[in-house]
Parts: sequence; structure tokens; C-alpha cells
Amino acid sequence: MQRILIIEDEKNIAELEQDYLEMNGFDSDIATTGEDGLQLINKHHYQLVLLDLMLPNIDGFELCERLRQQVDIPILMVTARKEDIDKIRGFNRGADDYIVKPFNPSELVARVKAHISRYDRLTNKHSVSPVIQVKNMQIDTEARRVFIGKEEKILTAKEYDLLYFLAMNPNIVFSKDDLFEKIWGYDAMGDNTTVTVHIRKIREKIEKDASQPQFIETIWGVGYRFQK
Repeated sequence: MQRILIIEDEKNIAELEQDYLEMNGFDSDIATTGEDGLQLINKHHYQLVLLDLMLPNIDGFELCERLRQQVDIPILMVTARKEDIDKIRGFNRGADDYIVKPFNPSELVARVKAHISRYDRLTNKHSVSPVIQVKNMQIDTEARRVFIGKEEKILTAKEYDLLYFLAMNPNIVFSKDDLFEKIWGYDAMGDNTTVTVHIRKIREKIEKDASQPQFIETIWGVGYRFQK
């Protein structure tokens, strides 16, 4: 059974999420603090994290960043904040999607299923080419690891998915809308600004000079192209 970690300090909301997830065939654990969430993520194997932003001691942004250092599974932020700057900040810290309270529990479950399904598809279609070699970069598709030379670069789940998709489709120009739909899906919260943020973060990690990228090229007014 697929297992979800709920990190939420409001008991009624956590239990509502848990009830709907379990009605739809998911197992779930609840952590009411960031510290408890970090302990559980080290003890169990989860397929997704539902993360509230407003937590005691460790806020959701910091916790997301710390979780991302340990796992590459989807992280779905649940929050009462509606401002775009908070969404961008969350994506910068490694979140994969964003749902605003109050939410329809059925929509929450649909998003959870969509992200797990997309993650599974991306992690299980590597039998043809286990290693992608481009210049001095290696993408180990079975382990979901990226190396520049001998140095490993740590990417978030969505950063890896985006880089992998582009590398598997070299020399093709994709618009930001195309990439948002391919990686996040039509039903994801947010807009194509998310793509720009993730491209910038990827370049900071894999490029020798992010201002003069040798892997992901910007085609002004159109989108992005992976150079192979």
C-alpha cells in the first residue's frame, strides 16, 4: 500500500486528510511538528509528503528544504497563503505543488494520485538508456543521480524530472507551457513561472557559468532547448 506522510499541526485538518487518503486506498502517518516529520521520513518509505507551511518551531519552507535533502519524492504544500511570492518561495525550496486552504478533499486526493503516478512513470521508464552522457554530464536514470565530471549534483525531484525530460528530447524547443504540462500536469497548482524558477535552479547546479549555459539553452520568446 502506498504511504503518505502528513505534516500538519491542526489536528482536524490532518485527520480529514488522513480519512480521505485512507478511503482512497492510501496508508498515512501524521506528524504535528517538523521535528516529528523529519524523524518519520528517516524511519519509513513514503511515496509523497503533504506539508503544511505554518508549523511550530520549523516553518514549512525550511522543513521542505530539509526534507528535499533526504528524499526526492513529491512534496505537496498545503497552506492558507495565496500570494504568488509564497508559491515561488515554496518551489525554490523544493516543493512540487501547492494547494490552498480551504480545499476540496477530493481535489487533494486527485493531486496526490496524479503526482505519485507521474513520479512512478518517470522513475520506471529507464530500461532503454540507463545512463545519459552529454559532454561532461552523466544522468544515471536508474538511480536518478546527476554528475558533472565526478561531482554529484543534488537535484530536487522536479528539477531532475525537468532535466531528464529535456535530455531525453534534445534539440527540441519546448515552451514554458509545454514543460509545465509535461512535468507538473494540467491539474497542478501554479503557472509556467514555475518552469523558469526550476530552470534557473538547475543551471546553478549543473552549469559552469549559469549566465552562459551549455546544456539548457533559452530560445527567447519561445522556450528552452537542451543542447546535445
